[in-house]
Amino acid sequence: MGNSDKLLEIKNLEKHFELKSSIFSRSKRILKAVDGVSLDINRGETLGLVGESGCGKTTVGRVITRLYEPTKGSIIFNGRDIAKLNEKDLTPYRKKMNMIFQDPYTSLNPRMTVSEIISEPMNAQGIKNVKEKKERVLELLNLVGLNKDFVSRFPHEFSGGQRQRVGIARSLASNPEFIVADEPTSALDVSVQAQVVNLLENLQNRLGITYLFIAHDLAVVQHISNRVGVMYLGKIVEITNPNELYQKPLHPYTQALISAIPIPDPNIEYKRKRTILEGDIPNPVNKPSGCSFRTRCPLAKSLCAESIPQLREVSSGHFVACHLV
Repeated sequence: MGNSDKLLEIKNLEKHFELKSSIFSRSKRILKAVDGVSLDINRGETLGLVGESGCGKTTVGRVITRLYEPTKGSIIFNGRDIAKLNEKDLTPYRKKMNMIFQDPYTSLNPRMTVSEIISEPMNAQGIKNVKEKKERVLELLNLVGLNKDFVSRFPHEFSGGQRQRVGIARSLASNPEFIVADEPTSALDVSVQAQVVNLLENLQNRLGITYLFIAHDLAVVQHISNRVGVMYLGKIVEITNPNELYQKPLHPYTQALISAIPIPDPNIEYKRKRTILEGDIPNPVNKPSGCSFRTRCPLAKSLCAESIPQLREVSSGHFVACHLV
């Protein structure tokens, strides 16, 4: 696709956190949560982002939406780099980018009614017409499949799935082009997860929204995504379309993740070979030299310790960061 199809271009994005040292140490300890991430997100697509807890995927979403300040890199949204914009210049872009948070119970103010929660982004935009806001709230409730009678209720009066629908309605209030869905189904019952995923897909078809869908459930990501990126210790190690990724994973880490997905057929599940990773995830403050996955990789060579593998295209649309591929 050409550049006109790209809504977002992320280039060499980094986010570092300075950790408090002990009173006996003067040295600064830097946690590189996002360590040189580059990716494009096309208009109207869903890019899935997967990886183990602590790999940096949520931080990527929060840096893109400028909830966290980027340490380095570019965030080009609709052709403009918003990474270094001040709060005033960032205001029009905040309307076009939003987030759906993981836990709807903690992300919704328990003291506010549904109407007040969904109206919040409108208040931030300076919309003061009470009738206009009320009509928009009812429209959004209908859009996410909730009853109009819910407007005066509080979050504790809803089920988890209904609360997440309220959160989705709030994220739509500013008519965004781009939404970061940060593990939006992980706090929900399995039966409700499918409903929320289907709702997100329907909203995308109706409104043309672009998603960054962050999750650790690879089956959900496979269902909803046009492309999937795999993260490990702050870096993208593989990215391609879901069919290619799940049928022909090339990076050893991706292969291990895919092999961990259970197969419904017990006969196949019993016979198939699993890839079991040895050891723990390295300390992100003190990463291994070269490839950060090498300490757990069953295929690692001396080359893997000497240089950091770069993300490169090995077949059409299939990018991998591995010396051995």
